[in-house]
Amino acid sequence: MKLFWGFNSVKSSSISSFMLFSYVVSIFPFVIYFFLFNKSILMEWEILSVTGTNMSLSLILDPVGLSFSAVVCFISACVMMFSSSYMADDIFLSRFTCLVMMFVLSMNLLVFIPNLVALLIGWDGLGIVSFALVIYYQNVKSLSAGMLTALANRVGDVMLLLSIGFCAVQGHWNILFMWDSCFSPVLVFCVVVAGMTKSAQIPFSSWLPAAMAAPTPVSALVHSSTLVTAGVFLLIRFFPFLEEFEGFSFGLLFVAVLTLLMAGIGANYEYDLKNVIALSTLSQLGVMMMSLGLKMPYLALFHLYTHALFKAMLFLCAGAIIHNNSNSQDLRQLGNLWNQMPLSVSCLNVANLALCGAPFMSGFYSKDLILETSLFSPCNFIMLVLIFLATGMTAMYSIRLSIYSLWGHCNHLSYHSNFDEDIKVSWPVMMLSTISLFIGSVLQSEVLEFNSWMVLPLWNKLLTIVVTVIGGWLAIVLWQSPSLKFKGNNLLISFNSMMWFFAMLSTQPVIFGPLQSSKKMFSSLDQGWLEVFGGQGMFVGATKLSKMNQIVQSKLLSKFILMMIMSSLLVVVLSLIG
Repeated sequence: MKLFWGFNSVKSSSISSFMLFSYVVSIFPFVIYFFLFNKSILMEWEILSVTGTNMSLSLILDPVGLSFSAVVCFISACVMMFSSSYMADDIFLSRFTCLVMMFVLSMNLLVFIPNLVALLIGWDGLGIVSFALVIYYQNVKSLSAGMLTALANRVGDVMLLLSIGFCAVQGHWNILFMWDSCFSPVLVFCVVVAGMTKSAQIPFSSWLPAAMAAPTPVSALVHSSTLVTAGVFLLIRFFPFLEEFEGFSFGLLFVAVLTLLMAGIGANYEYDLKNVIALSTLSQLGVMMMSLGLKMPYLALFHLYTHALFKAMLFLCAGAIIHNNSNSQDLRQLGNLWNQMPLSVSCLNVANLALCGAPFMSGFYSKDLILETSLFSPCNFIMLVLIFLATGMTAMYSIRLSIYSLWGHCNHLSYHSNFDEDIKVSWPVMMLSTISLFIGSVLQSEVLEFNSWMVLPLWNKLLTIVVTVIGGWLAIVLWQSPSLKFKGNNLLISFNSMMWFFAMLSTQPVIFGPLQSSKKMFSSLDQGWLEVFGGQGMFVGATKLSKMNQIVQSKLLSKFILMMIMSSLLVVVLSLIG
């Protein structure tokens, strides 16, 4: 009885964390086997076949899908263990756990199904569950963020539905066997736009920082390995088909570099801890899309894996800091955390160094390869300048984050203290930090597809490190010299800090016109002419007629009776005379 009571007292998040860890341990040998022997298994169940067109449910087991599923579930397990502490006082913890597990299931369906029609199960599942998680805290801000997230992602859903329609000409919807047809250019456009919306590329970038309204464990999951990476993963799956079209590479590269630059500039103006990390996610998504634009899909997948691990760790460390500082997310209210939360601060620094691409960190192996590819490929000089400017910006906002929150002056409330002795917080962060330190070199040395040989001059090889160091040095100089901080008129500061006004342009101006026109139509039609000639007008007319009839009947009754009597007498007299 005592054992049963102890099992019942275990939180649902801890149980789900154990299940996910078990899944990762069981699938890991298969990941190694499939990578070593480059195996792929395609299973297909035919549901319906009519005149050459067949509806089937496909399932693919390949190194990309299995490894991505293992990474997603490992990060989810760490996040759920962290949630046991972070969400301990939440009375709806079981509901939260169910939503997160549905989120993970949707991502796995997206990974293992190569059929474009069946892919919608996981694709739409991600959209619906993400809306429910963003509005988890029931307030106006969360609802606005949830609506923006859902509506921005619906654009991608519509594009995917259109691509399903255009694929009908081919007679199948299998992603792996796409071939050129008359509708292929339109199909490529629809798939690329769908991937851009899910991965928040320009002009669909505004929903990504807005999704920070969700609980921090959800942010760690969404921004590392699930929702935002779904678009990148879709383009990796479609890549053999997409690269055949000439405008794909240039268009995607242009959009990715702009997104990378915008996120880097915006993060240097941001003071919200979670928003800085969200914008860093946006910049790294730009790096992944840039790799796809440079026709290097496996490097994009490599950076996706390394980024997912250190970004989840970064969010969990940020969640621990927020949780221990009275739920304060403002960088200006933190400071001097290095001697109060040594473990969390150490792991946060490891994640920041990996994000900057510091040598021998996991981010270095993937990000450095992508940047060297941009130098090696026939790329526009202006594009290269923007790429390395954004790389310097990454180092700037990472060092700025560390300076404000970790090494700066203490700006806490009086008698405030921090601690990081919670085992449910420490273990996930330590596991992620350990893997983040070694996974980059292990993957690059063991997986053939994650490596590439490029012969470059020495100054090109050192350019990435030099730009990163310059960016970090500028951050330190600006912090020590307040007079040198970003100067300019209010419009320029607002333009850079508000993501080039994309957040405003994608909300108020988009809905202002339709709302105004609908208000006028409602006033002139529903409350105007339709009321005059419709039910309300007929009711008013009938009421007036009935009132007039009552007046006539009440006041002229005696005259009617007199007229009847007189007419009767006249008839009698005329009949007697006749």
